[in-house]
Amino acid sequence: MRLITAIIRPQRLAPVRDALIRVGVQGMTLTEVKGFGQQAGSFEEYQGVQYRVEYVPKLKIELVVTDDKPDDTVNAIIASAHTGHIGDGKIWITGVEAVYRIRTGDRDETAV
Repeated sequence: MRLITAIIRPQRLAPVRDALIRVGVQGMTLTEVKGFGQQAGSFEEYQGVQYRVEYVPKLKIELVVTDDKPDDTVNAIIASAHTGHIGDGKIWITGVEAVYRIRTGDRDETAV
């Protein structure tokens, strides 16, 4: 099994969620996060005063998929989160040793 973690723009959540459902993802965890990458923050204006926003709001999506689904899942995220501008986000995949469903005690593939 694989843990897929994606950092995306908040406004791309609905298209990403829809794309994940289409490829068979049955659940995900969503966290509001802040950070910076190549864009290194941005400048905004409030009441005529310009100020620097050092940490840009993003969403972190985490989901566990079986070993046969990471490519389809990653491709769905890329296709639906892509805007072509700096700050579109990142995706990384890590191995998962075990998954347990607390309610039923199911383990691994049946728990995903």
